[in-house]
Amino acid sequence: MSAFLQSLVDGILIGGVYGVISVGLSLVFGVLRIVNFAQAEFLMIGMYAAWFASTHFGLDPILGAFLSLAAGFSLGFLCHWFLVSKVIDAPHVAQIFLTVGLLAVLENGALMLFGADFRTVVTPYQMSALEIGPLFISVPYLIAFSMAIIVCLLLWLLLTKTWIGRAIRATSQNAMAATLFGIDTKVVYAIAFGLGTGLTAFGGGIILPYSSVSPTAGAQFVTLMFTVVVLGGLGSVMGALVGGLVVGIVQSLSALVMPIQMQNLVLFVFFIILLAFKPQGLLGSRK
Repeated sequence: MSAFLQSLVDGILIGGVYGVISVGLSLVFGVLRIVNFAQAEFLMIGMYAAWFASTHFGLDPILGAFLSLAAGFSLGFLCHWFLVSKVIDAPHVAQIFLTVGLLAVLENGALMLFGADFRTVVTPYQMSALEIGPLFISVPYLIAFSMAIIVCLLLWLLLTKTWIGRAIRATSQNAMAATLFGIDTKVVYAIAFGLGTGLTAFGGGIILPYSSVSPTAGAQFVTLMFTVVVLGGLGSVMGALVGGLVVGIVQSLSALVMPIQMQNLVLFVFFIILLAFKPQGLLGSRK
């Protein structure tokens, strides 16, 4: 029972982080109806931004994650303004080619700037754990989970309580009607895309204390991100968070009875079975 509870807690902690790095992908699809295949590269950019802040300015990676958020938002905004906006109304194949090309540019750009070496940071709490009865809670995982939940709450407040949030929701529902009400949809699209990439970059920053970063770091998470988003329901921000928790728990619990190398096999079997009965995802809506 203690092993089950430990795995459950570990799964919840890592699942919350999966949620926050996937929320951005779901937000981009929900507003722009574009699947951004370069989304995981913004996770890598966020990790590098937090690493740079830690090594050059002495900032804790958790604080550096806010620099990651700013960097991810700015780069995402510019990418949309100059690139993605050109294919908003184009066939889906053009959107796929553009975002896959953006993936290659970002990954190879990082390779040119930082080289292929794996880079890490050292923090005072890196190996710390809280002991609560029979459970041991990793401090880096707990901090990352807490920051993920806080940022998701702030995103919810932004989308529901602010003018720009209402503009984003209105544009996602009906862009033409939003335009008739005086909303500049091009700016709203760029802000939504920037928010999506910024949230993923923030997720990269908060996982840096227990991860290493390299130009191919995004490849470790890209399949999981798409799994989380489809499992939760494409376009559902809350669904991405719930999907992240489900993925984290399934991965963690499967390691109790099977070799850790097979945890993704268990995840995808669960994924296929769930979609067979609920193809719109956990919180997605039928079209």
